[in-house]
Amino acid sequence: MTNLSLTYTYRASALKNNAPLILMLHGYGSDENDLFSFASELHENFCIISVRAPYQLQPYGNAWYAINFDEEQGKWSDHEQAKRSRDCIVKFIDEVLQTYAIDKNNITLLGFSQGSILSYSIALNYPEKIRHVIALSGYVNLDLNFSNYVDNDFSNLDIYCSHGSQDQVIPVEWARRTPAILNKLSISHVYEEYPIGHGVSPRNFSAFNKWIESKL
Repeated sequence: MTNLSLTYTYRASALKNNAPLILMLHGYGSDENDLFSFASELHENFCIISVRAPYQLQPYGNAWYAINFDEEQGKWSDHEQAKRSRDCIVKFIDEVLQTYAIDKNNITLLGFSQGSILSYSIALNYPEKIRHVIALSGYVNLDLNFSNYVDNDFSNLDIYCSHGSQDQVIPVEWARRTPAILNKLSISHVYEEYPIGHGVSPRNFSAFNKWIESKL
């Protein structure tokens, strides 16, 4: 669908009004159909919107921001593009609230990899807009935050984080820094690891699905 500022795929909630929203943000090189494959297994009361990242890759796929894989440490991220995508998603959330019968106080970001990194950034910089985050195979990139983000009110924020202990794309050591960062901000969270690579195992899916259903 393209009636809003970003292209997206949509599943309506079983509720007529004040539906909780899960907004899905895919990883580098993918598109809106990737995470949307989870939709049929998620509770019917959730409105589900899966968004396509704005930067098209060749020969296929999309990205929220550029990655140069030839730089030192194997990766260099374009932080300015990432910040623009973050704020583009925030604008998109406002458009969704004007278009669909969504409960503005019950919005969940479900991100994978790049989408997970941006989910953290949105939650830390705009916590008034987000209730829950499901952050899969990502990490907190503090370079994407406003200088005064620590002054935000995180009291209503709740985060589920998971990572593969064998992840060959984003080292698990990067993800293991997350609990300390969230603890310092007094943000409620769960952190789990699974013996997999860069992906989501059935056990991982079952765990975050139970977690988010418990928040309904």
